[in-house]
Amino acid sequence: MKRYRNTAAAAAATALAAGLLIGTAGTGTAAPGRADSAPSDIKTVSSGWTVPWGLSWLPDGSALLTERDSFKVYKLTQSGTRTEVGTVPDVVTTDGEGGLLGIAVSPNWNSDHTIYLMHTASEGNRIARMTYDGSSLGGYQTLVTGIKKNKYHNGGRLKFGPDGYLYATTGEAQTPDLSQDKNSLNGKILRMTTDGKPAPGNPFGTLVYSYGHRNPQGITWDPQGRLWEAEFGDSKYDELNLIEAGKNYGWPICEGECSTAGMTGPKRQWPTGDASPSGVTYADGAMYLAALRGERLWRIPVDGTNAGTPKAYYTSSYGRLRTVETVPGKNTLWLSTTNADSNGGEPDGADKVFQVELK
Repeated sequence: MKRYRNTAAAAAATALAAGLLIGTAGTGTAAPGRADSAPSDIKTVSSGWTVPWGLSWLPDGSALLTERDSFKVYKLTQSGTRTEVGTVPDVVTTDGEGGLLGIAVSPNWNSDHTIYLMHTASEGNRIARMTYDGSSLGGYQTLVTGIKKNKYHNGGRLKFGPDGYLYATTGEAQTPDLSQDKNSLNGKILRMTTDGKPAPGNPFGTLVYSYGHRNPQGITWDPQGRLWEAEFGDSKYDELNLIEAGKNYGWPICEGECSTAGMTGPKRQWPTGDASPSGVTYADGAMYLAALRGERLWRIPVDGTNAGTPKAYYTSSYGRLRTVETVPGKNTLWLSTTNADSNGGEPDGADKVFQVELK
């Protein structure tokens, strides 16, 4: 165990490990908590899942969910009715973290009936789109290739931002130097049009929006349109980052707090055993971060660009928590597990989707 030479240093180290220090100097004080908005009731919406990964809402209030290893897409209503709508073609597994990952419903779904998917294919990771007519999938079209794959660190989250553009998270495919290579699509957050082209205003004229990421699997926006990201660390710290166009988030030079010139540190950090985060969502004054290895749901109050003191809920109660999303128009979350993956060790069908009320 590392020894500290004085009590002040020991106290600072303890706070840092607990995620109680801001990762970058000059980012302000911690935001106050909101006692009137925290997880209260939790119930099972649906059971019998095997590694559900992506979740995106349809205009009718139901959701589309992907299963990573079966390559299937399901529709799930808020009353818990689950319907298989199709299997995505060209998907392969990596016998690790690859497969069918993120899903994003078009913001113009009522007119174009289009969904977007991120998945592993034979040549690497892809972003594709398909049509969904309300009953089945069809019209598969590849939009983005050239994202390297590996057994682990494939990223995979897809979401439309408030600007109408599609954002994707990519891992560094267990090749850390790719994160710092602005010509690579790995270790990045990508921003694109619905045709998979670089979105106007991207900082380098390419798909790349930010870089220096290790294995980001969560993105969300606050009400002011600021982009936040959840990221797996290596052996020390996981991160909650506030993302700005063109910025370098440090990997592999930094893991957690970063003082290297030209690099941006996290707003919050956790020891990897307490988090290993996948999904993140904003709801009523706070970020909610789903932890896999940490087996808990973290609530982090935010005030502007400041992130307050994290608080954990459901620690070790439901196993590995993969995805968390806010139910549109409600002060409610959906939260899913992936206990049937190789790290969870549970049998197929062991995973669930929960509903969490915020009161």
